[in-house]
Amino acid sequence: MKLPRRQFLHLAAGAATLPAVSRFAWAQTYPTRPVRIIVGFAAGGIADIHARLMGQWLLERLGQPFIIENRPGAGSNIGTEAVVKSPPDGYTLLLATSTNAINATLYDKLSFNFIRDIAPVATISRNAFVMVAHPSMPAKTVPEFIAYAKANPGKINIASAGTGSAGHVFGELFKMMTGINTVHVPYRGAAPALADLVAGQVQAYFAPTAASIEYIRAGKLRALAVTTATRSEALPDIPAVNEFVPGYEASGWSGFGSPKGTPTEVIDKLNKEINAGLADPKIKAQLADLGSPALAGLPADFSRLIAADTEKWAKVIKFAGIKAE
Repeated sequence: MKLPRRQFLHLAAGAATLPAVSRFAWAQTYPTRPVRIIVGFAAGGIADIHARLMGQWLLERLGQPFIIENRPGAGSNIGTEAVVKSPPDGYTLLLATSTNAINATLYDKLSFNFIRDIAPVATISRNAFVMVAHPSMPAKTVPEFIAYAKANPGKINIASAGTGSAGHVFGELFKMMTGINTVHVPYRGAAPALADLVAGQVQAYFAPTAASIEYIRAGKLRALAVTTATRSEALPDIPAVNEFVPGYEASGWSGFGSPKGTPTEVIDKLNKEINAGLADPKIKAQLADLGSPALAGLPADFSRLIAADTEKWAKVIKFAGIKAE
């Protein structure tokens, strides 16, 4: 049977709209079952706290459990790979962090490309780190620290939570911009790094605010500066590094990603609900107390942040010759 041209075009157009209509209808009812949030770090860390905080909010808003699944290992690459290999249906999310941007250059042979294979959903926060020193250090300010380091090249030991960790590359950026010569001492996580810093085994550390703030308040560590472009609400009396080193900025971030190919309608729905959570006074206060103020935005904003940080940390990693262990 031959259809008249007008009738054929009308039917073809109707058929073409079916997938879009069905996706929209699916997104309207999403989620209809529990959603997994994969965190590439152990329970109790800042990434895990962010995932649980927002997972509870999404449960209350969308009526389905958002189950946290910790998959630590290989600098969060194990968890990221698990999400990349998951169906792009909105039921597996990644708690992405600035570590993912660092790892893109740090690791030579990843089985995935983070920018290509993960679809940005929403940012959660931008996290300040703190440049902390043992109280026995003669330097009480950033300029004094730089002067002391230049007068004593190779004698200051700076801890990190591991080779290629955020604190490590933040410290390397500081070295690159100030021309100082210090020794990097990697640990297996923030807790042992802080323990040795408090004990005076190392002299300094670019530490996560959430992990170090109680030591600072107790006087066990001296906060010299925060790494973000502006001062932190959690430590308002502590200057920013860039008040002394113009142009310096280093911050962690967290957000949600999903496998590439996840329907735009699902991503937009999640983005809307996450941003609503970040506007909630209680959640805003909880994040601020952790030194990680809320950072709302669209998926496109998150995409630009990921691209910019991937490029930025690639330059630092190559300049410092950092290799994954």
